[in-house]
Amino acid sequence: MVRPTDDFFAKEQTMRTTQTTVRFSSPFLLKGFDRAQPAGDYLVDKAEELIEGVSWLAYRRVGTFIHLPAIGMSSPVQQVVQIDAADLEDCLSRDRR
Repeated sequence: MVRPTDDFFAKEQTMRTTQTTVRFSSPFLLKGFDRAQPAGDYLVDKAEELIEGVSWLAYRRVGTFIHLPAIGMSSPVQQVVQIDAADLEDCLSRDRR
């Protein structure tokens, strides 16, 4: 039986993921996508890693991911796609106007 080392567990504890829901009232197009996504509620995961060597808990974002399709939409294929956090914020800002 192979057992993970203590180093394995230490690295696992330095990451955290926060999941939120974002709402688009209109179709939107994120950079790198070949077509617009329909309006709806989408799950978004923010992955962060612990910044070591500081005297307080601090994290830096290492990835942002969107779940496709939107919540409540049926599809034979479900995906979690890495996206640019700034691009997501830009799309959300445009959607609110």
